[in-house]
Amino acid sequence: MRCTPASLYDGCMTSVISIKQLSVRLGGQYQALSDVSLELPTGRITGLIGPSGAGKTTLIRSIVGRQKLTSGQVTVLGQSAGAASLRSAVSYMTQERSIYEDLTVGENVHYFATMHGLTGRTGKRAVAEALASVHLSDKRAVLAGSLSGGQKQRVSLAIALLGQPKLLVLDEPTVGLDPLLREELWALFRELRDQGKTIIISSHVMDEAERCDELVLIRDGCVIATGTPAELCKRTGTKTVEQSFLKLVEAGA
Repeated sequence: MRCTPASLYDGCMTSVISIKQLSVRLGGQYQALSDVSLELPTGRITGLIGPSGAGKTTLIRSIVGRQKLTSGQVTVLGQSAGAASLRSAVSYMTQERSIYEDLTVGENVHYFATMHGLTGRTGKRAVAEALASVHLSDKRAVLAGSLSGGQKQRVSLAIALLGQPKLLVLDEPTVGLDPLLREELWALFRELRDQGKTIIISSHVMDEAERCDELVLIRDGCVIATGTPAELCKRTGTKTVEQSFLKLVEAGA
């Protein structure tokens, strides 16, 4: 399959992430990403969509500066990915929940606020704002271990929101959740976007692609298409993003 450069914006929208000819080889053998070039827009929910093993997590780790690059360049908010100056501007939520189940919701968020250097009145305000953003203010004194799966994900998201980051990078944030909990989280993602956050979300669930503003379809370490859900369906003459993905795979095989 041939990888081609891709863009999600037409020049009128500011690019928050610029990726140029990115390749990543893991363990010196496995080609996780191959010659990926992308421009991702600000103020949108961009979905990195593809099957398990497609390269989504490797791409996310490259964006947040946690992946050694074989070649290419990744720029985030005008800085090299992983630069110290980006620590307060970029937040990364991994697939693993970043909470301690034997602590209360408030204690969890307060602990991570302290790790961010947010202490005293500043820390208290940051904790309150993060909990309010994910609608968990009323759960502050509840043990995290007693929460539902969706509520635990919201605690992890509250932690990711500490310090008012401009960019949220979320790796499979709804994996394992039932449809109702997934819908609650997506409503929250849209709220955060409307507040001015830029959100990058990875998922292998094709119906979640329909919820994104912009899409990057990935397979075998290559970007096979980009655009809005409507654009991709129109381009391929299909009714769903899943059908569009399958048609693009067939065309590139």
